[in-house]
Amino acid sequence: MGAKSLSDKLCVGSWAFSQEYRESVRILESQTIWDHTSYLVWRPNAEAVAWVTADRLSPIDEPRLQSFDNLLYRVGAARVVEGLAEDVLLAPLEAGVIPLPHQLAALSRAMSGDKVRYLFADEVGLGKTIEAGLVIRELKLRGLVKRVLVVAPKGLVTQWVQEMRTHFHEDFQLLSPSDFSAYRHLVGDDNIWHRFDQVVCPVDSVKPLEKRRGWNRERIERHNQERIGDLIAAGWDLIVIDEAHRLGGSSDTVARYKLGKALADAAPYLLLLSATPHQGKTESFHRLMSLLDQDAFPDIGSIKHENVAPFVVRTEKRNAINDRGEPLFMPRSTRLVTVKWQEKHALQEQLYEAVTEYVRQGYNQAMRDNRQYLGFLMILMQRLVTSSTRAIASALERRIGILQSTTITEDDLSDGSSDWFSEDSQEQMEELLASKIAGLHNEREEVKLLLDTAKRCQAQGPDARAEALLDLLYKTGQEENDPELKFLIFTEFVPTQQMLAELLTSHGFKTVCLNGSLDLDSRQRVQEDFSKEARILVSTDAGGEGLNLQFAHVVVNYDLPWNPMRIEQRIGRVDRIGQKHLVKAFNLIFEDSVELRVHEVLEEKLKIIYAEFGVDKTGDVLDSAESGADFERVFAKAIVNPDGIEQNVDNLMMQVRERAEDEQSGKSLYEKSSLDAKLASLYVNHPMPYWIERMTTSYLQAEGGRVEKKLFAYDLTWPDGEEMNDICFFGREAQDKGLNHVSLENSKLRALVELLPRAVAGEPIPKLTIGGLSAKIVGFWSLWQVALRSSEGNPSIGSGHVRILPLFTNNEGRTFLPTARTIWENLLQGGPKIEETGTIEGEASQAAFGQLRQEAEKHGENLFGELHTHHQENIRSEREKGRYAFHVRRQALNRIGLPEVRQFRIRKLDEEEREWTAALTRRERVFPELQPVCVLFVEASDG
Repeated sequence: MGAKSLSDKLCVGSWAFSQEYRESVRILESQTIWDHTSYLVWRPNAEAVAWVTADRLSPIDEPRLQSFDNLLYRVGAARVVEGLAEDVLLAPLEAGVIPLPHQLAALSRAMSGDKVRYLFADEVGLGKTIEAGLVIRELKLRGLVKRVLVVAPKGLVTQWVQEMRTHFHEDFQLLSPSDFSAYRHLVGDDNIWHRFDQVVCPVDSVKPLEKRRGWNRERIERHNQERIGDLIAAGWDLIVIDEAHRLGGSSDTVARYKLGKALADAAPYLLLLSATPHQGKTESFHRLMSLLDQDAFPDIGSIKHENVAPFVVRTEKRNAINDRGEPLFMPRSTRLVTVKWQEKHALQEQLYEAVTEYVRQGYNQAMRDNRQYLGFLMILMQRLVTSSTRAIASALERRIGILQSTTITEDDLSDGSSDWFSEDSQEQMEELLASKIAGLHNEREEVKLLLDTAKRCQAQGPDARAEALLDLLYKTGQEENDPELKFLIFTEFVPTQQMLAELLTSHGFKTVCLNGSLDLDSRQRVQEDFSKEARILVSTDAGGEGLNLQFAHVVVNYDLPWNPMRIEQRIGRVDRIGQKHLVKAFNLIFEDSVELRVHEVLEEKLKIIYAEFGVDKTGDVLDSAESGADFERVFAKAIVNPDGIEQNVDNLMMQVRERAEDEQSGKSLYEKSSLDAKLASLYVNHPMPYWIERMTTSYLQAEGGRVEKKLFAYDLTWPDGEEMNDICFFGREAQDKGLNHVSLENSKLRALVELLPRAVAGEPIPKLTIGGLSAKIVGFWSLWQVALRSSEGNPSIGSGHVRILPLFTNNEGRTFLPTARTIWENLLQGGPKIEETGTIEGEASQAAFGQLRQEAEKHGENLFGELHTHHQENIRSEREKGRYAFHVRRQALNRIGLPEVRQFRIRKLDEEEREWTAALTRRERVFPELQPVCVLFVEASDG
């Protein structure tokens, strides 16, 4: 071809092929300087322009080697685009976790209507966090939410951050008002909550204050404004409240309920999570349900099945199944291991009895003198001596320090004794031992004697309970025939934890520890160590909150909490979804102790209640702070009055039965869950991963990358040199075989879909023969992208703005849509049944493109109409949601007491609303786009 004919073809307005960018580009401008010609070209996929030299462009109609792999890449990428546009939930296909039937049912239910305001009430251990994550991800993929707030108890906030990052690749900022000073230099006096789009915060850090000692009304208002006032004014799209039953309160004046009411009004979408929303308290449950819809639940009389069921999604453990329809949870074995006092432990037994007597006398005197916190301290001492010699010795030393102080007072203690029994034992110890509680008569001398005995016990060697633990570890390892068996050991107190870590390490067990003082990164490192090399994890109750340790299956309760629900929560760390072994729990307790007597009587009577209600553990009939406090009081009374154990337990069992009946009646308000394993199988076996695999591997082979197929995985090298090893496109296979799962969450894979190549009129049309087709199939097959375009740029996949139209037009000019889909599926399969037999070029190619475009315009009009209608509905929904959010924020700002601050914030809100309205108006203006993705001439092969 001569220079003149080449320049004629590479003229302004014509299409050319860029060897540099590996795509068709349109020439916008040309220049020749000193015999060097270059062109300014438009790259449609990148929505960008670039200068290229003449030697890197070729005419669009020039025959070139467009590899079969490039064709398969286009075919696969287009199928991914169309798959995302079909009536299918998007989040399960992209999540880093394989959703179970009940989790998919929760997601389907949440997305079934316009108003996403639900109570997720699955039983403990069924993964409500995963369900909420799926909803968050689904709403984001559909473009319905951007700003998300999660409010959770303090012990669960780090778990939320971790699980959202691990399973959904969503980054949430852990934020508490105590952190505000660190952010002030970034935002000045502006609303700090508005700085982050996705936030997790502790519930009690933002609840409003009514009063505080030494604070005037102005300071309290400023405190509340920075927390709850600014929080609800930050403009959230979705708010998730974990352990939401805590917001029900005992009345509508309680601080937590006020917080819940403010949050419920602050966002159009709301998810409440609670395994025990009713707890036998209809009034509290009514307040909780009214957070979802005040109109639907105007009074307590509205709490009926027909009203409640539409708002509640609940699955019970006994009904939960996997995608094969099999029961989800493994059976459980719990054994009580009594620790005997041997002769060498005589001094330890003496210490236990001496502390018990000290506690008994001290508690009785404290109650007579109406000194409640001293009574609490006495009970704490009993639990400490039961835990370990080190724990009681540490506490006695700290008590001596207080008793020797000249400034002893009880004024440092708060008045919140009602929450005392619900606190973590380590927190109780820190509060009581740090407070200057006045002592009993002659208490200092008695504590000195006890401390001396404790130190002599420590000098004698390991506690009797510690030796029993070592025997248990060795014996269980032999029974399991696993020399690397992992153990999760729980204790109530950090001093005991430290002692156990030293003891176990000295006996060759690689041991790691978790307690409430560790930050998120430290917790993750400990969990990772335990999942790999460490054989033992010793955790306190606070450290164990939020753990998912289903790779272990043996739990040892080194010391037993008096609240049986805490024991249930401990075992629940391994008795979780994904557990593949029989869960074994061992409860260590001293022989001939008051604790053992109470435990045995409780267990005997609880079994009767379990049988009556058809359940097998405490958590199935009882889970509330009040119940836990009642159990702890029974133990406390038993220490003081051992002769009254039977009567006290009987009284407690009457309350347990009443609460269980109330809880069971509360469950009748919910819809009975009906789970279908096929729903999960639909996603587990969905062909989307295969389409992504075909798209990715074909692209790499076409563009100079490297694809190395291994037995169950791939090693991939991208054209830019980036390597991905042990890659698997199928979630379950990756999970089962420990491979690296990749999906469209990966930016490189997503770019392959977002930048879907286009065919250009005039370029050569490949000719293919395809086996397995009817001999009558001869003609042009093409894929067309039908999209809504706007000034905002390329429409994103999964946004509802893009569809793919497959067409087959035979030699007689008739178009068959079903045949087009059949050819598409055959092309996706690839293989030896497909052969290239040449190309159609020049005027024949131009003419074919023109005829095919007319067919695409005719058959694509309905698709565009569907997209346009869907877009208008989304805009309308977003406008309503936005107006609601701005209204709520403006109401919150109007409550600010300081006029200058109020006016400044309102002006900024007005400006933000104007910008939002303008942006929404721009997005509302759209126009159609119709682009060919690929065009082929196909015919059935003789074979």
